[in-house]
Amino acid sequence: MSLLPVRRLAIACAGLLAGVVAHAAEPAIIAKARAYLGSEAALTSVRSVRYTGTLVTASPTDPQRQTRAAMEIIFQKPEQQRVMATSDQTVEVTALDGYDGWQRVTDLANKAQWRQTLLGTDHIRRLRANTWENLSFFRGLEQAGGRVEDLGITTVDGITCHKIAFIHAPQIVFYRCFDVATGRLVYTETESGGTIREQGEMIVNGIRFPKSIVTTTKNKAGEEQTVTIQFDRITVNEHFPASTFAVPSLTGK
Repeated sequence: MSLLPVRRLAIACAGLLAGVVAHAAEPAIIAKARAYLGSEAALTSVRSVRYTGTLVTASPTDPQRQTRAAMEIIFQKPEQQRVMATSDQTVEVTALDGYDGWQRVTDLANKAQWRQTLLGTDHIRRLRANTWENLSFFRGLEQAGGRVEDLGITTVDGITCHKIAFIHAPQIVFYRCFDVATGRLVYTETESGGTIREQGEMIVNGIRFPKSIVTTTKNKAGEEQTVTIQFDRITVNEHFPASTFAVPSLTGK
């Protein structure tokens, strides 16, 4: 018998065993967190998610002063994202298409007045990480070039939580705290100290999504900035053509 088939069989078996070991090494809380969101069939079938709603930004110096913008956020596998914010004055679109990222701001009073910028590497990496976070439901980061680190048990808002670091790169980390009892995501913190909290729920295609997301960061002056996105509608598995995310022509409208 030729040694080649034997070697192929050995390699195949080694790959299978590696997959079993990798899955066994996954913190158990991830499976519980996924189960809280929906069935494995529902989660693994997700190819795209579109959110529509309202972005509410509070003034750092006076939280009662707020600005509002209509929001549309699209994520599509493998690495596409488009965020459009429409205020009374402007339409701002930020998009990711694989390794390309761009932003375009249009003046609604004069649509011939617009500016377009190609995003830098760091910004693109963050958009890619954000896209993965919104479509992968906590599993498979190793295949995307990152890693998961188990940080043990902690307490958040009086709830016993399991803290997991989703490390996309040294400068892009999501620290997520899951309720040990249910798997519910209680709290997220980024490597820069920003916090993300999900509120309420909407069930779409058998998957539990938040009704709103509250993000808190600090501006350059050290003042706390709170941004809330309130979702009116969430749709799953629409197909968006490549043109939705592609860098617009500088001569186009």
